[in-house]
This record gives sequence, structure tokens and C-alpha cells, in this order.
Amino acid sequence: MLTEELTWRGRTVRWGRTGTGPPVVFCHGTPWSSALWRPCAEALAPSVTTYLWDMPGYGLSSKDPEHRVSLDVQGELFADLLRHWDLPDPHVVAHDVGGAVALRAHLLHGAAYRSLALVDVVALSPWGSDFFRLVRENADVLAALPGAVHEGALRAYIAGASHRGVRPEAMDELVAPWLGASGQPAFYRQVAQADEAHTDEVEPLYPTIGLPVLVVWGREDAWIPVDRAHRLAGLVPGARLELVDGAGHLIQLDRPEALAAALTRWLSPGS
Repeated sequence: MLTEELTWRGRTVRWGRTGTGPPVVFCHGTPWSSALWRPCAEALAPSVTTYLWDMPGYGLSSKDPEHRVSLDVQGELFADLLRHWDLPDPHVVAHDVGGAVALRAHLLHGAAYRSLALVDVVALSPWGSDFFRLVRENADVLAALPGAVHEGALRAYIAGASHRGVRPEAMDELVAPWLGASGQPAFYRQVAQADEAHTDEVEPLYPTIGLPVLVVWGREDAWIPVDRAHRLAGLVPGARLELVDGAGHLIQLDRPEALAAALTRWLSPGS
């Protein structure tokens, strides 16, 4: 679906659009890409126009080692990307660090949304799994691992994000962007540049959010425990909270029907 390209500060951003109706933009997290959102976007496309994009350093977008891929950069890019698309107030659906990106774009860079759905997002410190913190502290060493060792560790890491288990074909798709001469160092680079300062900066602003916000969370999320959902919903005025049973951090794979139903209800007029 990512048939279009935008060049932004030397980076190539791959994106795609489909469907008809009000615009809904999906933001992915790490170590994911827009591919994780694709089935949900396809399910919603009959009634909305869906936008998918890969952040620089991820998926099909450029992975130049000279380009920073930290959350502050991604937040600036997202605000500019919405202007490029001429979307003055889209619905935005964000997962994992995509939540921090969407929040920074709105609170620091003037991006306006019609509504914001935050799905198992990185928004409150502390965040990052034990493996994530280990990688962040040893990125240079781990980037030099033999490819097969790296792939095995990556597959085990991703498996821990699911409560129900990741099907082999889905695992292959999630792992693929992080393999090879450009993918492996890109994986460790984006982890090394992850910084809680970029969520700490905007957390005090959450009570100022004045748009409709939905917080969706898998009850069995082992990466970002469900207590963060309650905390986040309590900080944002009027936020609606929906918890999904039987879902971990990879709620898109664990409970796709429940997630699509929650988003359909949210995006329906009068919701």
C-alpha cells in the first residue's frame, strides 16, 4: 500500500492512502512498521480514508545511518507530513512509540486532530522492556552480532509482545525490515536513540489536551503494563478507556476483531 514517497530533510518517507470518507492516519511503533496496521486499515477503508506511513528508519522508509530517528525528529516530521497531505484535522490512531510521536506533533508542533486513539502507547515514563533497555545500553556491540544470532534474538523479542503467539507468516513480515546490512544496524540505532526525555517533555501537557481521546489497551500487555492505560486516561480530560481481554502489546495480532470494533465505534458519528 505504500506507493507514495515524501522527501523530508534528506529522508525518504514511504506512505499510502486508500478508501473514501473522513481521513484516519495510523502511526506505528517500534520495532514495527505500517504493515502492522494494514489489516485494520483495510477493514476500516470502506467508510474512511486511511493513511499509512513508515517512519524514517523503519519499514520501507530510508535507513540512512546519518539521520536521527529519535522521537523528537519523528514528531516534527509527522506534523509536516499532515501539512503535506493537506489534512487540517484527521483522526489519528497511534500504537507504541507512535503515540509519543502523535502527542509531540500535537502538543509541540501544532498538529490538529479531530480525535486521537492511543493504543498501548509509549507516553509515560518509565517505558521499554528489559531487552529494550539492554539493547539501548549496548547498541554498538549488538549491531555487530552475526546475522543469524541477531535474527534469533529479534524473533524472541517480538514474540514477547504477543499474548497469544505470533503466526510464522506474521513474524516473518515483522522481522524482515530489520535484517541484512541496512536493517540490522537500523534496528539497534532506533533503540539507542529512544529517550524517555521525549515523553517527559510532553507528559505535563496531557491535561491541556482538548480533543476527543480514546485509550485502548491489551490487559495482558507485558511490554507496557495496563496500569499505564489507567494513568494516561486519568491525565487526559474526558478520555475514554477501553481494555481488551486476551491481548498483549501486539493487540493488532492478538485481538484484531476487538480492536477494529473499538476503533469503528470511536470513528462512527455520534460516538
